[in-house]
Amino acid sequence: MKQELLNKYKRLIEYLTSLRSVAVAFSSGVDSTFLLYAANEALNKKVIAVTATSYTFPERELKEAKAYCEKMGIQHILVKSEELEIEGFSHNPKNRCYLCKRELFEKIQKVADTYQIDFIVEGSNLDDNGDYRPGLQAIAELGIKSPLREVGFTKKEIRELSQYFQIPTWNKQSFACLSSRFPYGDLISEKKLKMVDSAEQLLIDLGFHQLRVRIHGNMARIELDPSEFDKFMKEEIRNLVYKEFKNYGFSYITLDIRGYRTGSMNETIFEKNQ
Repeated sequence: MKQELLNKYKRLIEYLTSLRSVAVAFSSGVDSTFLLYAANEALNKKVIAVTATSYTFPERELKEAKAYCEKMGIQHILVKSEELEIEGFSHNPKNRCYLCKRELFEKIQKVADTYQIDFIVEGSNLDDNGDYRPGLQAIAELGIKSPLREVGFTKKEIRELSQYFQIPTWNKQSFACLSSRFPYGDLISEKKLKMVDSAEQLLIDLGFHQLRVRIHGNMARIELDPSEFDKFMKEEIRNLVYKEFKNYGFSYITLDIRGYRTGSMNETIFEKNQ
């Protein structure tokens, strides 16, 4: 482990300590788990984890969040954040993430007030500055702290330190809420969210690591790491995926030849602006 990276972690601890008490927006992902670990080290009993439950948040992620907090002895608060009830959200506008984050952090603020917590912190990192992230606007408007971005952590550094500290999410696949699987303007429904969730869970159960199942009408567009293409193309795997995806409600099942990449639904935004 490079001393430079450990020094950066020390600055993160100092930053969190200066906040006195924090509520961590905790999704059980790589970034928020690392942030919660650091906050717990810095503040101990002056930290709580807050997880939002909704149709856009898979049950597997909720179970992992509960298990981690129980293991670490961290107080864990669940709040119901049903995005489909937010006016305009289900129509999937380009500012969908803004609407979601605004509603989420307003609810977390109520929890923080109840527990007399000084600040809310969330886990975006330096790499998030390079993509279309309207949710960051809501975070800024509400005065939410982003320690990992402010100290200057990249995703790679977060994974490296997570491995060093034996945080179980160090090699976990990147995750974003299930709404990000829909093209902007396509209606988001509970039924289709469940289709996507079931489809991704199947691929995870089959041993695929980094993946997304994007939904276009009734077509599934599977994004996998190219290194796993050969595995996917095995006849028994293809046949099983086809059969199960059809059972979930998909009419067509495709494999994206470019492979997995974050924010692929944002590509059309950038293309139109060129």
